[in-house]
Amino acid sequence: MFESLQERLGAVFDGLKKRGALSEGDVTTALREVRVALLEADVALPVVKDFIGKVKERAVGAEVIKSVTPGQQVVKIVNDALVDMLGGESEGLSFAANPPVVFMMVGLQGSGKTTTTAKIAKRLQEKEKKRVLMASLDVQRPAAQEQLKVLGEQADVPTLPIIAGQMPVDIAARALNAAKLQGFDVIMLDTAGRLHVDAPLMAELAAVKQASQPTEILLVADALTGQDAVTVAERFDKQMSITGAVLTRMDGDGRGGAALSLRAVTGKPIKLIGTGEKLDALEEFHPERVAGRILGMGDVVSLVEKAAETIEAEEAEKLAARLKKGTFDFNDMLTQFQQMKKMGGMKGVLGLLPGVGKLQKQMASAKMDDSVVKRQEAIILSMTPKERSNPKLIAASRKKRIAAGAGVRVSDVNKLMKAHQQMGTVMKRMKKMGGKLPPGLDGALGGDPADLLGGPKLPPGMENFMPRK
Repeated sequence: MFESLQERLGAVFDGLKKRGALSEGDVTTALREVRVALLEADVALPVVKDFIGKVKERAVGAEVIKSVTPGQQVVKIVNDALVDMLGGESEGLSFAANPPVVFMMVGLQGSGKTTTTAKIAKRLQEKEKKRVLMASLDVQRPAAQEQLKVLGEQADVPTLPIIAGQMPVDIAARALNAAKLQGFDVIMLDTAGRLHVDAPLMAELAAVKQASQPTEILLVADALTGQDAVTVAERFDKQMSITGAVLTRMDGDGRGGAALSLRAVTGKPIKLIGTGEKLDALEEFHPERVAGRILGMGDVVSLVEKAAETIEAEEAEKLAARLKKGTFDFNDMLTQFQQMKKMGGMKGVLGLLPGVGKLQKQMASAKMDDSVVKRQEAIILSMTPKERSNPKLIAASRKKRIAAGAGVRVSDVNKLMKAHQQMGTVMKRMKKMGGKLPPGLDGALGGDPADLLGGPKLPPGMENFMPRK
């Protein structure tokens, strides 16, 4: 997400950092570029005006002009203003009511409301250890109730049995009664949507709200609709007093204008974002982390959290034990590839690291993506168990057999083996250093994001994953 905005702002701030001392004219020119970048990212004009005004007020003062590192100071001011625009601090879902707590999901048809209902229910059940009951109140869209039932089975979350012909308010009352009798903590009410906001829809939602007294009224909006999502949020908030929003398809929105405008326009927080089609592709919305991603500072905290959620502790302990012995074979390498896929693939992982915007562009121009990792996996899987455990066995004749089995060239096998050797060397160096990162990598991750990839070369080892020409 935010790829186009990140690229434009990165170019602006790179120019500022190279100048050294800054004049008021330099800052004004840069902010003019920032303004254009935000408008092109589909951020609402009033929001852009307010944002630029706040930044300029601080950026043309002595705080920047007399700063030792004025370029960096401007970036910090923009970062702080972005965090403020996005809502300051993250706001999670509220459980401030006697159970069962009611979450009412609202939104237009096609925004991903039913899928998001199941995603949140799954998240609450697995992370918050809540007993969740889902109920579909959508009697307008054909098979909507059956869809939620199927998603409930996939997420292992109970759904209210369907009774044909029952009206939404009656379904809500039945869900409340069932949840109280069966000791559920949370009820998720998936309401009907329309192609546009109309009086019958709002009347129906108002009746459900009156009957269920929800703690959360969450608007589900499609981020790909840009400013339309903000307009829809305004109208729903005016009629229903929403408590927050969930933006879906954030993984497909390279501009991100809806996310940047929604809080500023409605005053209501974005609580969650959908980042994919799978039921676990849902993240909390953290303004400070999102601002970091936009400015190329990365989001290492989210990366660590994602790793903790997806990496199996037993496998991690096994690998740690092997690294202590200074060993790293192809089985270990295969495990690393598989763990990376669980964390969202190469793009998902790199997108959270600081200063990798240039690296991602290099990878894209070199046609280097997750298909490259799949090819490496295929090569490893074409090896015998003994070859995976002891790479030294792989001589020329074995390479030909492995290449044929994986459907690649012998040169691809050689590239993988060279990458394995380099990764093994890094692991051994980490062992000697007591588990610390080797010189260079620690500075890259902790230093100025703009300095991470100043040259055209890829980091050591990465060039060996380049696809064949």
